[in-house]
Amino acid sequence: MPEVMTAQRKARRRIIRQWVGLKKEKRDSIEAISVFANAAAKQNRSLFARSRRDPYEKIMGWLLPRAHL
Repeated sequence: MPEVMTAQRKARRRIIRQWVGLKKEKRDSIEAISVFANAAAKQNRSLFARSRRDPYEKIMGWLLPRAHL
């Protein structure tokens, strides 16, 4: 279980860095966040296999506080 948590933490940092690295125009709406979160959830599906929360919802929770809407 600890290795799963470590992998999820690394994925979280990587996904947030990718999000912040996008141009501001590409992260200025809820729709943009949703599209990015959906793509990230699909790419990292195996990391969230044991999670009770939906990967999309988890990633949205990470990104929304960083959104400047």
